[in-house]
Amino acid sequence: MKPKLIVTAILFMMLVAACGSANTPEPGPTSDVAAIRTSAASTVVSQFTLTAAAFTPTPAQPTDTSAPEATITTSTATGQPVAQVTNALGTTVALCDSLSFVADVNVPDDTSMSPGQDFVKTWKVKNSGSCPWGAGYKLVYAGYADNMSGQFQPLTSVVQPGQEVEVSVQFKAPDAADQYLSAWQMSNPSGVTFPEIIFVKVVVQ
Repeated sequence: MKPKLIVTAILFMMLVAACGSANTPEPGPTSDVAAIRTSAASTVVSQFTLTAAAFTPTPAQPTDTSAPEATITTSTATGQPVAQVTNALGTTVALCDSLSFVADVNVPDDTSMSPGQDFVKTWKVKNSGSCPWGAGYKLVYAGYADNMSGQFQPLTSVVQPGQEVEVSVQFKAPDAADQYLSAWQMSNPSGVTFPEIIFVKVVVQ
């Protein structure tokens, strides 16, 4: 009897083992985690490289900050070489206009004037530049002290380089008693003023 039970038990255990093996799913292929990570990293790097290549900025071109260069042209009036320079505003200015004070022809400094008195101040000056003074050259108020209603009296002839000429301004003395100083300078047809300044100085009593 006992041997029969033993055989029955062995058969039962074999049956259970067989059923368990049939219900257990077969394991799938093992994934290589390191390989997957390496592949993903390579893809990201490739995409980043392509993006960087597509959006690489073009280097900015250098800005020309060099100072304007002077050029040499020929004056149509004298046939002499004239230096010119183009400033930051694009205006070309001849570097040939210059004036030298020679003498006060009348109305010396501290001349007494009555209130509201009209008078003409005349200076003798020299064209010390290399350009002739013709149409468009005039004395203009230099913005110092009082212009005393000054009106330039136009030149009557062309003033050549090295030539002396008398230039005049019509003034009106102020009404208030005081000492007055007015500064004037020559201007060329382009509106560029000479660096030199001449004065008239009167005392209203």
